[in-house]
Amino acid sequence: MDTSDRDISFDEHGICNHCTQFDEFAGKIWLPNEEGTKKLENLVTQIKKEGQGKKYDSILGLSGGIDSSYLALKAYEWKLRPLVVHVDAGWNSELAVANIEAILKHCDFDLHTHVVDWEEMRDLQLAYLRSGISNQDVPQDHIFFSTLRHFAASNRIRYFLSGGNLSTEGIFPRSWLGSNLDSTNLKSIHRKYGLGKLKNYKTISFFEYYLWYPLVHKIREIRPLNYMPYDKNRALEELQAKIGYKPYRRKHGESLFTKFYQNYWLPEKFGFDKRKPHLSSLIASGQLSRDDALVEMKKPLYEEDELEQDIAFLCKKLRITREEFEQLMKVPNSSYTDFPNWDLRYKLVKRIKNFVETLLGRKIEVSP
Repeated sequence: MDTSDRDISFDEHGICNHCTQFDEFAGKIWLPNEEGTKKLENLVTQIKKEGQGKKYDSILGLSGGIDSSYLALKAYEWKLRPLVVHVDAGWNSELAVANIEAILKHCDFDLHTHVVDWEEMRDLQLAYLRSGISNQDVPQDHIFFSTLRHFAASNRIRYFLSGGNLSTEGIFPRSWLGSNLDSTNLKSIHRKYGLGKLKNYKTISFFEYYLWYPLVHKIREIRPLNYMPYDKNRALEELQAKIGYKPYRRKHGESLFTKFYQNYWLPEKFGFDKRKPHLSSLIASGQLSRDDALVEMKKPLYEEDELEQDIAFLCKKLRITREEFEQLMKVPNSSYTDFPNWDLRYKLVKRIKNFVETLLGRKIEVSP
């Protein structure tokens, strides 16, 4: 990590705040040891017990990426019975579709696919591009989290199995991006830059996410990968060996838009290279040496012909000309904080959470 994160700080030994925070959280949340194994066994037993007599004992979101795919494989081996939900926001790569099919065939899980209204998704996606903010993945990510929780509540499923993990995602500069969950921010950006109405794109409110679903519906997000020595390369090898999983050329290759946004939009417009926090996370969790990470950083984010193909596809998909695309790339940069958001409410919840943790003497996992 470097000063592309405006909030980065270094101590007298040259160690940045990201590393010290990782070490602080690692011992509380990431447990790749006997303690984690025991916690995971207890969680699996609890999910099975509460799921007795029900068609499904949990819900699992599957994107086709390594984390969620590996979690699906483990859920199968633990003999859990999750309802697998896939949200198709219009940007699936062919390889992602093939990987999802391979996982479902091997695990014999039921799949519910929520296909997002493309006209609304397109309008929202273009609104975000016109806004000039850094986090262009909000339209996809928000509907993913929203759909899973709404669907879990409507089907009375308490346990949401998430592939999120500290091992590969433990370091991230919050100054780069706002929350993907912030429906206040999403709606305000769409009101200003969108052209239509979001009738079928169902958001999730602050109240629903932090209070209604966890307290009333008692939906609990479980991150099993935090309770094991999760290593991304070994996970990929296991997926390849057991189900014939095919790796993507680039990180987040399961989504054609995310691939473009992370490898072109962010570095070109903002100077944010998401390889830095990703590789830093792998270094901090012991999966990669710093020297090897620096070698990775020297590789190009895009090959020229590949970039041209992806831009052409994006323009065709969004129904814009190449000239309009170039104009979007020149839109003045802005921050999510230039629009109404729920940051103040989130900070209040964090204070309450910290107070409760102090009283209980243990860490409570809450998604950002």
